[in-house]
Amino acid sequence: MKRILFVQPVVAPPGGGEGVAAWLIEALKRDYRLTLLTWQPVDFEDVNRFFGTDLRASEFELWTTPWALRLAKLSPTPVVRLKLLYLQMRARRQADRFDAVMWASNEADLGPRGIQYVHFLEVLMKKGARLHWYHCPPVVLRAYEAISARLTGFSLERMKRNLTLANSEYTARATREEYGIEPLVVYPPAIGKFPEVPWEQRKDGFVCIGRIQPEKYIERMIEILAAVRAAGPQVHLHVVGKGTSPAYLASIRRLVQANASWVQLHENIARPQLVELITAHRYGIHAMHNEPFGMAVADLVSGGCVTFVHNSGGQVEIVGHDERLIYSSREDAVNKILRALREPDYQASLRNHIASRRHLFGSEHFVSRIRQVMSDYFQAPPDQDARALGDAAMAQTLSTGEESKLSRIIRRRP
Repeated sequence: MKRILFVQPVVAPPGGGEGVAAWLIEALKRDYRLTLLTWQPVDFEDVNRFFGTDLRASEFELWTTPWALRLAKLSPTPVVRLKLLYLQMRARRQADRFDAVMWASNEADLGPRGIQYVHFLEVLMKKGARLHWYHCPPVVLRAYEAISARLTGFSLERMKRNLTLANSEYTARATREEYGIEPLVVYPPAIGKFPEVPWEQRKDGFVCIGRIQPEKYIERMIEILAAVRAAGPQVHLHVVGKGTSPAYLASIRRLVQANASWVQLHENIARPQLVELITAHRYGIHAMHNEPFGMAVADLVSGGCVTFVHNSGGQVEIVGHDERLIYSSREDAVNKILRALREPDYQASLRNHIASRRHLFGSEHFVSRIRQVMSDYFQAPPDQDARALGDAAMAQTLSTGEESKLSRIIRRRP
């Protein structure tokens, strides 16, 4: 049985990236001997309860770095990047003991034979797309990055040789443009099971999900649905999420209170309650711009909600690029929602479209695709482009149109 070193800073809820990591481990545990390298011990019971996996400590060898974590905690700053690069360095030092090294936290230098899952390019964050996350001037950030890379021996060229998996075509396109490598798109799984609830038994309301922070534009969704209500349909809204920005959370609480007759805020609810809330309602709405994938949208679609998204990022892929569900402005959103509410045949067509997309984000689909990718990865001769084989493997499970696209990608490679 082949051995895989699976490297992940943290395997714990919440977080979409952590959920993907948990399901990657679930997908691989049956066919491979897994060793997990993380910062700290894993509470598998907590992971399973939140992400819907079935992981047991007895199924893995677990390596942690407690002394390094204690040392990092002495720093006056989080030193997140240095900690990530240190973990990659530890993985490279052990790589020759394994048949493959896997990482689920964006770009990584894993040594000679690695697989990386990219949620959003780290390099783009530092170019300004998410620069506000770093809380320091760009010149300081660049110096910190350079020092961290030198201390840990990070190699950009080794990173580019990885088999790269991306969470969306949007992320894959950015990866292609930035690094000149061709990722394989594997959509993340919606967490857990969503029961089938007939449309007639669902409430005529909306659900939005996500961290309660400014880039989620929660106030814009409330504005859109307030305009819908002003036009006649008395829909309601459930806002579900965890506050990560105290000032923004306070402003949303005030806005919810001002619209308490039709808006309700749910903070830090458990996963079963979230699933129940989604499947009890007919519609979903999402407002973030340029979401790399949109785990919240995948949850809503998997739960059978007709979901409206902003015309940007990976979220448009989740709704199948259907223009009826994609809006570019507040007015556009209001008009499209009103039509869906008022025209039964139009609404039925949207429901059928969403139903056709639900399986794409199921955990079973994700597990199947990952197992196929890994199987073909290990069948590749050492000097063959493993990324091309990954693409070819996925063509076996994709539609004719997607298969044709992947075939063209393979033929373009030298």
